[in-house]
Amino acid sequence: MNYTRFVIGFLFSVVFCSISFANGTFRVATYNGENYLDQPTESRHFVKSAEAKAKIRESIKATNPDVLALEEMGTTNALLELRAPLKADGLDFPFWEYVSSFDTNIHVVILSKLPIIARRPHPNEFFPLDGKRFAVKRGFAEVDIQAAPNFTFTLIAGHLKSHLTTPEADEAEERLGEARVLRGIIDARLGKNPNARLVVLGDFNDTKDSDPLKTIFGHGKFRLADTRPAERNGDTASGEPPHFEPRNVTWTYFYGVNDTYSRIDYILLSPAMKNFWRADETSIPKIPNWGVGSDHRPIVAEFTTDAAR
Repeated sequence: MNYTRFVIGFLFSVVFCSISFANGTFRVATYNGENYLDQPTESRHFVKSAEAKAKIRESIKATNPDVLALEEMGTTNALLELRAPLKADGLDFPFWEYVSSFDTNIHVVILSKLPIIARRPHPNEFFPLDGKRFAVKRGFAEVDIQAAPNFTFTLIAGHLKSHLTTPEADEAEERLGEARVLRGIIDARLGKNPNARLVVLGDFNDTKDSDPLKTIFGHGKFRLADTRPAERNGDTASGEPPHFEPRNVTWTYFYGVNDTYSRIDYILLSPAMKNFWRADETSIPKIPNWGVGSDHRPIVAEFTTDAAR
């Protein structure tokens, strides 16, 4: 046997066996940390205060994730600065992925307690618009994660164009172009393996009825399922008319300019992954003074690794 391969395999098994799988379940969360910067940049001038950082950590701990997608992360130093106190508080993420793309200020990150066994970052994606070539500003993170000895899944995280206007193009059209690129990545994965277990999540900066979200959801047999996390506040009644979603509290983002609350952060699932989803353990945690940390709230979904399902 090749000695190097033996050592690598042994070390992997040691790390893997040290991971605890509570009752065969794991939790996946996403959270936009709103400019988690440790130093100012040309376009973003404020660093995260100590109070805001503490609230970010409190919010992450409230979701208690095994895998966490973060949006608007600053430098890798800022990421390491976040990981250290989380680890000290018992929330250790030894595996991580950091995608650096065309937006050099903020980045998409994945933190994981579970082994990341493959990485396919998408930092250099483009789309056509008005006869020009536009870049997907923050790229996409794509990783395969080993949740249990017999269970792997693919996680794709993104942060689409905001509603801020730019002179180059209409912001809604830019967001739609980025959404089409993301859907292309999803279709490529499902085209190779229709039974692929995919979790697609992040800040998509638009509502469910928008063209970008309709594009990401897709249609037909490969349409993604919406986990629709909500507060656990006792609301269970159906909407009016009956085909509406229940009137529970699902907003994830506060926009102070026009004083609105909306749902723009999502955890979406491929048909195969939906079979392992625990809807009753999917939620938005209620966190006092959540807005001290970010203008977004974290969302979390739980899954089982039970192969019999």
